[in-house]
Amino acid sequence: MYITCLDLEGVLVPEIWIAFAEASGIPELKRTTRDEPDYNKLMEYRLNILHEHGLGLKEIQEVIATIDPMPGAKEFLDELRSRCQVIIISDTFEQFATPLMKKLGWPTLFCNSLEVGEDGTITGYKMRCEQSKLTTVRALQSIGFETIASGDSFNDLGMIQASKAGFLFKSTEQIKRDYPDIPVFEEYDELLGAILGVIGQ
Repeated sequence: MYITCLDLEGVLVPEIWIAFAEASGIPELKRTTRDEPDYNKLMEYRLNILHEHGLGLKEIQEVIATIDPMPGAKEFLDELRSRCQVIIISDTFEQFATPLMKKLGWPTLFCNSLEVGEDGTITGYKMRCEQSKLTTVRALQSIGFETIASGDSFNDLGMIQASKAGFLFKSTEQIKRDYPDIPVFEEYDELLGAILGVIGQ
């Protein structure tokens, strides 16, 4: 049985931190997993900037409320979910993702959680597990699933390479150059066709 594992940000919805960087006027927050392979290093960098500017969860959630899925994302996801099981595996946080899941029709999401003080300050974060995307794909394989994976960033490469089939979607030129063996797609119909080709539909 096949199960498709998709990244969230950059694949189905715009990058949350980039949207917040633009809304807050803090360009340093535009740095994402497309730029920094070490997720813990990236999050410490982000939290330090938030503290410097006195920003917390409320301000980020206000921006997230204005974000819509990328054009065609919900239709792609609806069609894919009608053909096979789908899990979104993201390094985002449940406090960020819930409004976006509503707009996507409540697909299954595996993500992380933030630690938030009573005043709304983000004090830390709790990762669901180490190397969450790769670990999840291997766990699914251990219980009898064949996995197909797609994402756009450094932190997606593990699950893409460990799966029966893996695809880059709307990735960076650097990642595409560094991993020329991974098929790359820019449009949802292309990605859908590739996935359905693997599962034989």
